[in-house]
Amino acid sequence: MASKAVAEKWLAEMANLPTASGREDAVQDWVRAWAGRRPDLKITTDTGGNLLVTIRGRRRRDPVLAVAHMDHPGFVVTEVTAAGARFEFRGGVLPQYFVDVRVDFVTGPAKGGRLVEYDPIDKTGLIALTGPRPSPGDVARWSFGRRRARKGYLAAPACDDLAGCAAALAALDRARKRADLIHFGVLLTRAEEMGFVGAIHAATTGSIPQAARLLSVETSRASADAPLGEGPVIRVGDASSVFDAELTNRITTAVRESGLTHQRKLMSGGSCEATAFGAYGLRAAGLCLPLGNYHNMGNLDLVEEGSGAAVPMLEEVALDDFHGLVDLLLVAAEAVDRDWGLRERLDRVYTEGRRVLG
Repeated sequence: MASKAVAEKWLAEMANLPTASGREDAVQDWVRAWAGRRPDLKITTDTGGNLLVTIRGRRRRDPVLAVAHMDHPGFVVTEVTAAGARFEFRGGVLPQYFVDVRVDFVTGPAKGGRLVEYDPIDKTGLIALTGPRPSPGDVARWSFGRRRARKGYLAAPACDDLAGCAAALAALDRARKRADLIHFGVLLTRAEEMGFVGAIHAATTGSIPQAARLLSVETSRASADAPLGEGPVIRVGDASSVFDAELTNRITTAVRESGLTHQRKLMSGGSCEATAFGAYGLRAAGLCLPLGNYHNMGNLDLVEEGSGAAVPMLEEVALDDFHGLVDLLLVAAEAVDRDWGLRERLDRVYTEGRRVLG
């Protein structure tokens, strides 16, 4: 079983990998290598490139899958001309963050360039190049420069959702040593930032068993109501939907009994794959890490108010929240089959109190 230091190493490695919707190659390679070093794990790839990692052996319970996505908002080169590299931006970021900024290429031979055009409607633009030229399909991200993370935090280009991927794999690494969690697995999806494309593919092509219980793992925009450092979040819902009530309540009861530091919040700053799974008839609950500088948008609250500069920044998560999420995943994987006893408790209250009804 990996120590906290090793789990943090996985977190740092994954959150610094180059990735964008449809260009998750480096993450896929990292995960395949990680699973390949563990002969008791099985990894399969569906027709959409989603990765399913499970524990070998006979299962006596329906599967519980922690689901996280391997992509992050980024620039994907579509054409290289004399003027520079034309790109498609894949992901949701406010237009203010595309004004007079530099980018770094993280795949291919190109080094960097400056953004000189951007159309926020179709999310395309032009990067003026310095040095070697990229090729179509190469990925770039904002140039963040050097920054030392605060003590107890990780600052990285792509915590969303590679921190979720790392937490899910760290939980699986611990679960594979427990006979009672042989039914636990991890599904890592593609192209979430373009509208849950990989998750929908998995839901509609049979990659996910109909009886599976899904734990949608995200890194979601922190707020005053759900700050960094106060624990991982049992996510009741998002901007689009409320998640499976029975699963959420079972997890909440078990986590409260466990004494784990946690938060229970709506987290309505965006939508996540649990919404998509519910729409396609699958049962899903939500868990997440509070995220600073969501989608690399520094000063986001001020920018939305119109009172601050739009500065692309590294995303940030609290390490204690990350370790808490690993613990929370393991509690949740066991809790989804537990009867949380609400009806029985209400029956007792009714029996004791109905005398006042006359």
